Amino acid sequence: MANRKWQGSFILFLTAFIWGAAFVAQKIGIVIVDAFTFSAARFFISGIALLPIIFIGVKKDKLSERHMALTAFEIKRQRKTLFAGGVLCGIFLAVAANLQQMGMADTTAGKAGFITALYIIFVPIITVFVKKKVSVTVWISVAIALIGLYLLCVKEGLSVNRGDVLVLLSALCFSFHILIIDKYSPITNGVQMSCIQFFVVSAISAIFMLLFEKPTFHALLSGWAPILYLGVVSGAAGYTLQIIGQKNTEPTTASLIMSMEAVFAAITGVLFLSESFSVKEITGCLLMFAAIILSQVSATKKTFFRRILAKNNKNI
Repeated sequence: MANRKWQGSFILFLTAFIWGAAFVAQKIGIVIVDAFTFSAARFFISGIALLPIIFIGVKKDKLSERHMALTAFEIKRQRKTLFAGGVLCGIFLAVAANLQQMGMADTTAGKAGFITALYIIFVPIITVFVKKKVSVTVWISVAIALIGLYLLCVKEGLSVNRGDVLVLLSALCFSFHILIIDKYSPITNGVQMSCIQFFVVSAISAIFMLLFEKPTFHALLSGWAPILYLGVVSGAAGYTLQIIGQKNTEPTTASLIMSMEAVFAAITGVLFLSESFSVKEITGCLLMFAAIILSQVSATKKTFFRRILAKNNKNI
């Protein structure tokens, strides 16, 4: 059991690295290909890359006793739920991904990584509106994150970079995307839902691409490397690794590990794009990362103590 937990943690750590490096690929891609064209191409590749995995999974599932026991009505209802989840996820992911990609034109990969990671704090705040309690620790985390965000993004004269604002809005959309996944993933096939959402994102992006951009085959060929990385490695492989890793990892612990993508985004930005941070920006990054960890450690402790109490009650 312990080995499985370590394996799960390592897989999620690898996922965080893949996603962190994706900010570098996005930064390179936005210079070559327009935002909507880039999103349409990368998510179409992500969807295609998942099809073989789905095909193998569906064949195995059809032979299982659980599937054979389902009635035609239950199968139809499952398909409707899967489609609804995939479409809803796709809509929010389309908005989030395109805002992030447009923001990358006016901000650094490192800053974008830390701002995007704020979804971990946004999620519990949003749950307030569905009458769920938020701990004092989370509110403290929010206050620390806001100070960090100020130091990272606000310049002299209280001016804010347009790219930072777009990435911040994308983080908010990613928060809603996470909550939709939280609702539908326990009752649907995660890989299949992900595949549907990828094609929905690609379709929505393609519509806006045709309306506002002038895509060329030459530009797509020029940007093949970042598009392929984001499509296959960051999209299809990253999501699949997340599913595998989370099977043996507590959700709060998983979120904490995956928040490392912000650190990897900063490191890869410095290594591959020669990005640099001022002392003020580094302080902002450290405060934001501390806020992210604080918000997750609190939840992890609660889960730990609940398990101890449950074991004690059983022994009694």
